[in-house]
Amino acid sequence: MGTIETLAAKLAEDTLKAQRITGDDRMFVAVGGVLAAASQSLEEAYLTEVRVRLAEEKARAFLVEKVKEAREKGTDT
Repeated sequence: MGTIETLAAKLAEDTLKAQRITGDDRMFVAVGGVLAAASQSLEEAYLTEVRVRLAEEKARAFLVEKVKEAREKGTDT
């Protein structure tokens, strides 16, 4: 992983933690704006990292809900 990807991944992780603490679910957009003024490459990598993490969280929540539903119906295997 290169420098840009490493920095973007860490910043995305930290931003999502800060979002959870503050309740500001659009903080990542503001951080992206700050990055856009300084480095388009880092901004793009950062936004990709954020989107991937948010998508994974949604997919994981979906799976947890489906398993919960199956267990409530008694259909887990």
